[in-house]
Amino acid sequence: MTNIKKYLFQLLITFISLFVLTTLATTLYFFNLINPTTYNILKIVILLLTLFINSLILGKKAKCKGYLEGIKLSSIIVIIFMLLTLLLTKSFDIKYLLYYLIIIITSILGSMIGISLKKEL
Repeated sequence: MTNIKKYLFQLLITFISLFVLTTLATTLYFFNLINPTTYNILKIVILLLTLFINSLILGKKAKCKGYLEGIKLSSIIVIIFMLLTLLLTKSFDIKYLLYYLIIIITSILGSMIGISLKKEL
């Protein structure tokens, strides 16, 4: 039960930070303070940075095998994103698979670095 709470808490933190940062980027785009290309890049950077930091925190809390913690967290997020993609767009493209693979790799790296930082301290 504590593992479920740990992942739910980390997912909650991830989605709240994604919502706040994406809302900020959308507001900047709405008022024409950033151009469309910068906005699209910023959306991806926000997602990857948020996942990396939250995976790093999760890796610091893990006892061993940080990559498994990253796989677990990213799998939950990818499943949620996949369901949303299928519900909203009714199509699935190869670019989504690449996007999800990048999400998984970022989360794995974050949790691996997190567990490495824990061992150094």
